[in-house]
Parts: sequence; structure tokens; C-alpha cells
Amino acid sequence: MMTRKSLIVGNWKMNSSHLETIQMVQKLSYRLDVGDYSRVEVVICPPFTSLRSAQTVIETDHLSIRLGAQNVDWHDNGAFTGEIAPSMLSKLSVRYVIVGHSERRQIFGETDETVNRKLKAVLAAGMTPILCVGETEQERDADQAESRVASQIAEGLAGVSGDHLASTVIAYEPIWAIGTGKTASSDDAGSMCTLVRTTVESVGHAAGESVRVLYGGSVNPGNIAGLMAKRDIDGALVGGASLDPDSFASVVRFWV
Repeated sequence: MMTRKSLIVGNWKMNSSHLETIQMVQKLSYRLDVGDYSRVEVVICPPFTSLRSAQTVIETDHLSIRLGAQNVDWHDNGAFTGEIAPSMLSKLSVRYVIVGHSERRQIFGETDETVNRKLKAVLAAGMTPILCVGETEQERDADQAESRVASQIAEGLAGVSGDHLASTVIAYEPIWAIGTGKTASSDDAGSMCTLVRTTVESVGHAAGESVRVLYGGSVNPGNIAGLMAKRDIDGALVGGASLDPDSFASVVRFWV
């Protein structure tokens, strides 16, 4: 089995001004050391208005923290008021872009088709997409969780192949666990992340062992170790706990 470096991503959602972002990045950097970065790739995804501030701190202080964005448009440019093009993000040294988060799907009406367009645009711009998939509580109760997640992966990755497929990150987030305080058991999370990997193998066999699979949904310092013990969980997409540098650092340092 190939070794996949652990990946912990903080999704700040619609929180933190540009000044607060500077303080949060600095505080996080004080709590991590070289050994932490050698074990884990650490990514923060502030709001669009804070990306430049985060980039400046990271580059000025020579930090090993990676920068991510929470969303993107698939167009290169044009009359799309309020949208952000992939090239705008890449020029800010953004490495990762979240696509298809459940809040984007449920609140803003994103579909598997639009998610696929965004994912391919992120790849074309030289960044790494974090494809979010997950089922609702109703779908889970109806025993549709596996089919729903497999469908989201197949449609989200349509037309993607080769090295691009292998480098894409997939985050399994049961929608019923996002921001609710509920968390899938480590066994349930592990089995669903195994499903994610086997589904990727069915799309592109060689990529199955390369793709990194994250778990998301009320991840915190108290449950991260159990989740990371599962073979097919390579990291976490962290929401609320990523807004506190102490909590997020504890998640990053899950082995301690």
C-alpha cells in the first residue's frame, strides 16, 4: 500500500475579517512545528476577502501552511457579477479549492454538473480540487447513502483522468453531521471512506490508492484520532474547530 500524507483542511466558511485572519494564521503557526508539517499537510480556507491577507502572512513568515479557497466559478472571466475565476485564486498562491460543499449544493442549488465544471476548471488552473460528497439523513435512513455518494463521485469526476484523478482530494461529509455536533462513528466513517476509494477505483483504477480521502462533519480534537485510525481516512475537512487555533492545532496533531 502506498503512503498518503495526511491532509487536514480548515474550512472557515463565512467567518473572519482580513484582520482576524492575520491573527488566526499567526496564532496557528505558533502552535505547530516542523515535525507537525512533516507528518501532515495543513490547509486553511478563509473567505475570499481574507485570502490576500492569509497569503501575505504565509509568504512573509515562510510558513508551511497551505492556502485554500471555499468556492470558485468555472469561467475564466466575463460578465459574472460576484463570481471568482480560477486564475484569480491561483495568482494568490491558492493550492486547494473546495467544490461541491453540501452548503453550496443545498443552499445555492449547485448540481453534480456544475460541481464537475468547477472541479475541471480548478485542475486546469493548476490547483487541487477538494470534491465534497455526502448523503442527507433521509437518504441514510432509506439505505441510499452508498448509492448517493457513489453517484456524486462518478458525476463529479466525469471527464477527469490520469494524474488529475489521482491528485484530486475527496471529502466525505454526511450532511446530517455538518455543524450539528453529530459525528458518524469511526467505523461508519471508515466504511464510507472505503466506499469512496473503491468508487474512484471503478472510475480510474490506478488512482484508487493515490487519491486522498477526508472525513468531514463536526470533526474536533476529541474524535480525530479515532477517525484517523481508519485505513481509508487520510485526513479531515474541519469546520467550527478550525476557527480556534488551539482546537485546530490539536486536530492537526492528532497523534499526540
